Amino acid sequence: MGHARTFWQAFVRARATSGTLVFRNEDLDPQRSRPEFVQAMFEDLRWLGIRWQEGPDVGGPFAPYEQSKRRAHYLQIWKALLDRGFLYPCTCSRRELNRIAQAPHEGAAMRMEADEGLLYPGTCRPSATAVLRRIEQPAGVNWRFRVPDGEVIEFEDLNLGVQRFAAGKDFGDFAVWRRDDVPAYQIAVVADDIAMQMTEIVRGADLLLSTARQILIYRALQKSIPQWFHCQLMLDEQGNRLAKRHDALAIQELRRQGWTPGAVLGIE
Repeated sequence: MGHARTFWQAFVRARATSGTLVFRNEDLDPQRSRPEFVQAMFEDLRWLGIRWQEGPDVGGPFAPYEQSKRRAHYLQIWKALLDRGFLYPCTCSRRELNRIAQAPHEGAAMRMEADEGLLYPGTCRPSATAVLRRIEQPAGVNWRFRVPDGEVIEFEDLNLGVQRFAAGKDFGDFAVWRRDDVPAYQIAVVADDIAMQMTEIVRGADLLLSTARQILIYRALQKSIPQWFHCQLMLDEQGNRLAKRHDALAIQELRRQGWTPGAVLGIE
């Protein structure tokens, strides 16, 4: 329901400004991305009456729109950031970071990021920009973006107003490429937004902190920064965020119960 409402908001905003609505299937995680899920997503959105001008099953100048097919493009962006000195390799595992957090002394100094768990303590961060330009492939280690500690990243959200996040406090050096050779969300969406010439991104408020990270990537690449419209999260009666456990509110289930698209969208 939450994802459908967000895409409906993008549809309405694009239509109101005679814009082009782009659908991108962000399917980089092989554990969570399955063909049957994609097909169900298309069916739900079409049933709701949402149409997009570019994306899967439509085409356009930037096809394919499946991120799993755009590795070569992400690799170019990774190399550009590496050559400019913004990235460094990290060998820390999640287990090691959890162990540091639980240690009596180090643990007290480690904070939590609102959306990604432990704030990275900089264990592998080099003291100076390392010369790594001869590296051509990122596989084997995690690659992190070095954030400018103390700098406040500020942007005006078109829905929620001015947002401010402090690098090194609200978020630490973040991953842009995983050791299993999968590009991370942060680098992939920026690379695609640049290539697809996106002017406005519509997504959930749980990604506000990601926007601050992505602004740093835009700056590092010296690219124009788009605008953002973050939708407030949908909550249940207890004030908890709607999640997969709320099966009764899934679009397919509501369809089976006889709901109409207008009733689901609250427009009838």
